Amino acid sequence: MPSVGIVSLGCAKNRVDAELMMFQLNKAGFQLKEDPAMADAVIVNTCGFIESAKQESIDEILELAELKKEGKIKAIIVTGCLAERYNSEIMKELSEVDAVIGIGKNADIAQVVQQALDGNKIEAFPDKLNLPLDGGRVQSTEQHWAYLKVADGCDNCCTYCAIPLIRGRFRSRKMETIVEEAQRLVKNGVKEINVIAQDTTRYGEDNYGKLMLPELLRRLCKIEGLQWIRILYCYPDRLTDELLDTIREEEKIVKYIDLPLQHCDGKILRAMNRRGDKESLLRLVQHIREKIPGVVLRTTLITGFPGESDEDFEELSDFVAKTGFERLGCFAYSREEDTPAALMEDQIDEEIKNRRAEIITEQEALIMDSWCEQQIGTEIDVLVDGFDRYADCFFGRSPYDAPEVDPCVFFTAPERKPRSGEIVRVRITDHIDCDLTGEMVE
Repeated sequence: MPSVGIVSLGCAKNRVDAELMMFQLNKAGFQLKEDPAMADAVIVNTCGFIESAKQESIDEILELAELKKEGKIKAIIVTGCLAERYNSEIMKELSEVDAVIGIGKNADIAQVVQQALDGNKIEAFPDKLNLPLDGGRVQSTEQHWAYLKVADGCDNCCTYCAIPLIRGRFRSRKMETIVEEAQRLVKNGVKEINVIAQDTTRYGEDNYGKLMLPELLRRLCKIEGLQWIRILYCYPDRLTDELLDTIREEEKIVKYIDLPLQHCDGKILRAMNRRGDKESLLRLVQHIREKIPGVVLRTTLITGFPGESDEDFEELSDFVAKTGFERLGCFAYSREEDTPAALMEDQIDEEIKNRRAEIITEQEALIMDSWCEQQIGTEIDVLVDGFDRYADCFFGRSPYDAPEVDPCVFFTAPERKPRSGEIVRVRITDHIDCDLTGEMVE
């Protein structure tokens, strides 16, 4: 049978979609290639969230087009958010592409690939609500950790965000299928599950008439062999006391919450179609820290949203100083077509937006440096990811480090070599930038 390679770009949710497609391809008899350049057909599972992500997707397609011209690959198939967002425009602009399909066509990926290899040009954009959320997966992460997508789509309709246009309305999976999938992952060696959705805290509201994330987490905690559960993409308005109590009480749930706030100024948040202001968000952060002692908080912020004055930015900077988020990502506002914010007046100059993002990032680096200093002399659990032969030491992640976005822990192991996927105890002795360093202790 022909071989297929997949390049999946963008977020973790997109990666799960790619893993579901890989299972369908494998089931149909296609050989899966790790190196796309060695495959007959290559699927580019694109991201279309912000301008930089769209450009990355286009650059990847252009690189593959060169390989196709050289005869190294035979067909290019474009899937994912960029395909869903721009439909037929992609093939008009990129003639080397053989197939463009929307996310509602993912279940038919094997037939699409075969048709493309047979020399057909395919464009198909069925209802995006046909996107498969359940089914077998070919895990593309390390064997010992995985993402678990519990819902797709979003109803929050933030004015800067194109996700509701691309992914459609919010829809939860049935709890039973999620638990069954988690059990399969653990049976295959997964020790850490990272629970994801566009709005994880909304899980269950559509299917069950109430927020069901706490109940889902309690069921996941009963899975034998599963050791860590991490919750990402929590919407602040739905961070209930029941959820906080569940995180605090369940040992398998790491004391880490990803809470994207985007801004703190009330006027800016209202313009974003989000609720709250600086004082209410400060109270929320304080409440979380009181409910879960020692919790590590991650957030994301946007600088340069239309109408953000110098004073608004100074408020944001003060907010960062007062909250002391242990993990933080900051991004300059991206003006996305077909979103309400793109039509707003008082758009901010690109240079100002980027400089403000740099200031927040530099400010956060000092906060993280201070946090790392406080860890020196402590002992923490580390999930071993592998051995770095250049640094001549092992590396992994602590409960405070989400995969792919947070720092790592580098450590020596004088007594024995730990296995990848093993959770070991490490005494922290120093840090390099934001990465902790130490020595494994028995």
